[in-house]
Amino acid sequence: MVDGATSGSAACDKAPALCRDGDKACDNPTLPPWARLSINRCNLPAVILGSYTYQQHPSALVLDGVLELHRDFFALLDAEPSEDVRLQRFYDYMSVSFRLDALEDAGYSQGVSKRRGRLNYLKLIRGWHFNSDSVEGAVLKAWVESRFGLLPRHHRAPIRDFSGESYRLYLEQRATGLYNTNALEAQLDLVYSWTQYELKRRFPDTSHFTLFRGLNRWEAHEVLGEHAGQPLVLLNNVNSFTFQRERAEEFGDSVIRTRVPVPRIFCVARLMAARLQGEDEVLAIGGVYGVGA
Repeated sequence: MVDGATSGSAACDKAPALCRDGDKACDNPTLPPWARLSINRCNLPAVILGSYTYQQHPSALVLDGVLELHRDFFALLDAEPSEDVRLQRFYDYMSVSFRLDALEDAGYSQGVSKRRGRLNYLKLIRGWHFNSDSVEGAVLKAWVESRFGLLPRHHRAPIRDFSGESYRLYLEQRATGLYNTNALEAQLDLVYSWTQYELKRRFPDTSHFTLFRGLNRWEAHEVLGEHAGQPLVLLNNVNSFTFQRERAEEFGDSVIRTRVPVPRIFCVARLMAARLQGEDEVLAIGGVYGVGA
């Protein structure tokens, strides 16, 4: 405020009609600083891509360098109209690029006690489906932390103290899962980028999917505020959802419904049904979500 100015005068920037957007803090909370990193490896910072505003108005998320490195593969997909053929080409490309069927080409030898490449992208996703608090779960949460800058909020127990036991366990399992693997995080980069490609190609006019999640102990979740009667919840940095409410009821004593932006979706089991049979999970990165019961 200019010295000597009074509220409502022409020289005052505190006039009642100025700078009023009608929002309350609890109507549009930002992603808290203790839930994000200041840097990541995609085109938007965590404070934006993890916000409630982004959930309502998403834009594309692009991982650094992935489309450039694999541009020939995506050009090959562009020329193929068949979904089944594109899926097989994805499997073949993953196998060839990361030598999944010839681990000796990636440095594995019989004399090494711990087998290099033991954990690949398919085993990791299956491991998550079986138990999201497993070593595979820690690796996937670590990948989301690295690529999108969203810190995990739960691994076997709530993570609220970054010097506490639950965070130490997460770091230990993350290191165990990533040790001596064959470019596992780069494999996950390509899974995400291919999933985004397929969703955009199959559902070009879709910005969100309405998904369901079964959960226990609703009171333990981090509620940051509410908007239009909906709780605004800070979810873990990666979460399982399903298209079917009835399926979600099998995994908790309550079910939440939310609109998940397409760019927040890491993996859809239906897209890889040949290798993920019997699953109907959608893995989505976290942040702030408006949810309904």
